[in-house]
Amino acid sequence: MKVAVGGTFSPIHDGHIRLLKTALSKGTHIVIGLTSDKMASDKKGKIENFEKRKNKLKSKLEEIKTNTKWDIVKINSPIGVTLDERFDAIVVTPETIHNAEKINKKRKENGLEELKIIKVDLVLAEDGKPISSTRIRQNEIDKHGNLVKKERRP
Repeated sequence: MKVAVGGTFSPIHDGHIRLLKTALSKGTHIVIGLTSDKMASDKKGKIENFEKRKNKLKSKLEEIKTNTKWDIVKINSPIGVTLDERFDAIVVTPETIHNAEKINKKRKENGLEELKIIKVDLVLAEDGKPISSTRIRQNEIDKHGNLVKKERRP
């Protein structure tokens, strides 16, 4: 089964690991759509450039022991390559399921089969709120969801 998954992956955190492991466990070939620099610039905070994010993502994927084939492709929109290639499923979070629904609508309009949507629950931080790259960049939590201790100054 060919599975699509996408994101900015900056910085990579435990929620991303769950997303990637789920995708890798569901398919025989995973295509990871990594947002372009232009697309990533819409995010809050400083995002590393595409090549740095791609290299870090490759390293993380190599750490995850799997026999599943994977590729990383640059995407310029939430739809990415899901209309150009034959996919069977897409892995999403509750925050991105609307993108999968848009993709399926477009696929149907183009005479393609809809993708099976595999929803992965968000990983919660120590405070019960979802781990997110934005929260990490804002120095609220670390990549594992631990609260960052703020030093108080007199």
